[in-house]
Amino acid sequence: MRLPPHILVVNGIKVRRPVFLLGAPHSGADLLARALKRAPGFHVTMGRACVAHVVYAFARRPSIGRTSGAVRVLRDALAESWQVLGGTCGLCSEPCREAGGVTGAGPCVSTGEVTRFGDASPDLIYSAPVLLEAFPDARFVQLIRDGRDVTADMLDDPACLAWFKPVMLPEDTEFPNAFLGVNRDEHRDRWKTMPVAGKSALRWRSAVRLSATLRQELPDDQLLTLRFEDLVHEPARSVATLTEFLETRVSKIALYGARVPEVGSWRTRLRREDVELVEKVARQELTRLGYLKS
Repeated sequence: MRLPPHILVVNGIKVRRPVFLLGAPHSGADLLARALKRAPGFHVTMGRACVAHVVYAFARRPSIGRTSGAVRVLRDALAESWQVLGGTCGLCSEPCREAGGVTGAGPCVSTGEVTRFGDASPDLIYSAPVLLEAFPDARFVQLIRDGRDVTADMLDDPACLAWFKPVMLPEDTEFPNAFLGVNRDEHRDRWKTMPVAGKSALRWRSAVRLSATLRQELPDDQLLTLRFEDLVHEPARSVATLTEFLETRVSKIALYGARVPEVGSWRTRLRREDVELVEKVARQELTRLGYLKS
């Protein structure tokens, strides 16, 4: 049974219908975060350390997210992240500062303008059940992108590659481990010797499976699924859909930064053996989503 909404007050503002952007790494949550940060009344954070520490704790040890204190811990972390103080933008990640157009110490918003809050921290998808319990009236927007393009971007991202070191799968790891995409203890050694392209594919596969579960569990008025490819090729239609879902005006102009992302760049960025491995590991999901012909 779902609990009634908890009333959280930040900066003197009641947090109602917060928005959380979910997806596998490099699936486009940062693009939507950029647009929402510049939407009227929104205060969106991404990657603040206080939230990241909690998110990765839940991701690495899923049982923590099922404890009685998990909701309070995550709610408190988000409340800290959403505070608007003189130097808070200096604590934000560079992508967050850049998306908000911050050039100094901040803040990037005025408390008098804020009516809604949101967060697009990396790997937030693994905390979705806790977020829903903490904010039963929350709105979720999940991004889906071709796993081969995701893999290509992950291979160029040192932050993603850091999670693929064998030490990241210690003996006390909980299984199934959705964060790393490893389902059973007996797969531990196989994961440790797998090329990073395969590990990237496992992470993508696991994330889209979680997205599919959310799609089954949440009603249409609480969860919106968008494709990265549509954001690039049909931004007007995608933003119109987002605007209607969130009941706030979102500008397509704010989606992109210095360059428009590419679709299908994996064809020139991935080695043939990496493509073959990704398609082998994630064939079922790539096919189901229409990225790979059966």
